[in-house]
Amino acid sequence: MDLAYILVNIAALAAIIGLLIYMQKKHFSFSKRVFTGLGLGIVLGAILQAVYGAGSEVLSQTTEWYNIVGRGYISLLMMIVVPLVMVSIIQSIINLEKGSELGKMAGWIIGILVGTAMIAALVGIGSAAIFDLNASEIEAGQAENDRGTMLESRLGDIEDLSTPEKILSFIPSNIFLDMTQQRSTSVIAVVIFSIIIGIAVLGLRRKNPEQAEMFTKIMNSIYAVVMRIVTLVLRLTPFGILALMANTVANTDVAGIMELGKFVIASYVALAVMFIIHLVMVGVFGLNPMTYLRKVLPVLGFAFTSRSSAGTIPLNIQAQRNSLGVDSGIANMSASFGATIGQNGCAGIYPAMLAVMIAPSVGIDPFTPGFITQLVLIIGISSFGVAGVGGGATFAALIVLSSMGLPVALAGLLISIEALIDMGRTALNVNDSMLSGTLTSRIMKKLNLKTFNDKTAIEQETSL
Repeated sequence: MDLAYILVNIAALAAIIGLLIYMQKKHFSFSKRVFTGLGLGIVLGAILQAVYGAGSEVLSQTTEWYNIVGRGYISLLMMIVVPLVMVSIIQSIINLEKGSELGKMAGWIIGILVGTAMIAALVGIGSAAIFDLNASEIEAGQAENDRGTMLESRLGDIEDLSTPEKILSFIPSNIFLDMTQQRSTSVIAVVIFSIIIGIAVLGLRRKNPEQAEMFTKIMNSIYAVVMRIVTLVLRLTPFGILALMANTVANTDVAGIMELGKFVIASYVALAVMFIIHLVMVGVFGLNPMTYLRKVLPVLGFAFTSRSSAGTIPLNIQAQRNSLGVDSGIANMSASFGATIGQNGCAGIYPAMLAVMIAPSVGIDPFTPGFITQLVLIIGISSFGVAGVGGGATFAALIVLSSMGLPVALAGLLISIEALIDMGRTALNVNDSMLSGTLTSRIMKKLNLKTFNDKTAIEQETSL
């Protein structure tokens, strides 16, 4: 009998996919198809949970089948992240008109990412204060205690590293290992390796221009092939979002959300405030915030659903270049750096809120100037190397809490709502990445204002 229900659920997903394919054939815009997939995924997930109940065997097996579409799409995106990052950065550097622009480009991107992470920490502290969050008010069950024990075990690996050792971990010692993305800093290591190759080609151009020209032609050809692969994978975005959203909603712990509702609300208030700050920054640099928002929404929708900053890199780069008019080199670098540096949601707001919640449990007043200053600085420093996939916020929280001398096990109290909050955090992380690329391009006078202001550019984003 269960098999019949599972087949009906699979048929429902297939029918919606058929609708999205029909919309594509009728030339509905990419954005409309993405948000249709998002909306119908929410509806489908809600129906599945209402009919079968969270944790049921039918729902569990249904989500496994849905994962072929949802997680399969994420896997395809992760497949192209490393070649895209490598080829994009090498290609953008060797095509620079002036080698000196590289340092300015990287400096502005990293500065904006880390600076906004520190602002996000202050926003998180403010939200925790306004909602009077306190870890002692949350009851711990078996799942929360198990989660706390797991966090303490993970802390051992992090505590063994000094700050210089953490910085040293960014430098690639085995680039082939980092290409497998086995380390939290793998993307940064690949970026550094790619930058070194680009700089080497610039040096070769002065000594042996013929070989440098040959390498440049080969790299430009490889870049064109990789971008074509990106386009092919991104065409699957509406289907991936549909399945991912259906699974997320179907497995949402409603009871956990009700119990920790105050923390959920406080988190999303902080995320919303930081989004507004991002838009204000866009306006300060003479750009229309609403135009910016409309063009980044499809990317943020995917980031929200997938909970993967790294997986969003291909769509991020495409949107920056084709919708926002960001210089290609800057778009490549900001999307790559933004996946692991200065993540406003995971490395900024979340650890700050946890620190403020947990501090009173060990007799520390979290609202003294000394505590706040130390917390903001630690968050700024530790925002380097946060993994750009689900779970990166936990890694960031472990670093911050341990650096502040706070017990990390209490962070396990939030396990039941982790996925729900992580969706908003990831969207903010990706928006910060796109913001850094847009503002850096504007500062360096490389932003194509015609493309930025073109209302139809979003429709051309990918002919996807």
